[in-house]
Amino acid sequence: MSAPLTIDARGHRCPVPILRLRKALAGAPAAGRAVLLATDPMARIDAPYLMQELGGRVVDIAEADGVLTIIVERPVAPTG
Repeated sequence: MSAPLTIDARGHRCPVPILRLRKALAGAPAAGRAVLLATDPMARIDAPYLMQELGGRVVDIAEADGVLTIIVERPVAPTG
């Protein structure tokens, strides 16, 4: 498995962190993981909504020193 894609949105307010995550995931391969770094507490709420919309999931949300680390996983692309 390759290293997860990291999106650094520290210092940006809503909706920028989630918009950056959405854009990064749009260009990433299916079934990959991404790590969002954000200082806006709304990212804790917005990321699960985005992943539900995209058919993915939030793997983990952790906070240290005011920085949220949100790990998300995209689903495998449908075949057929």
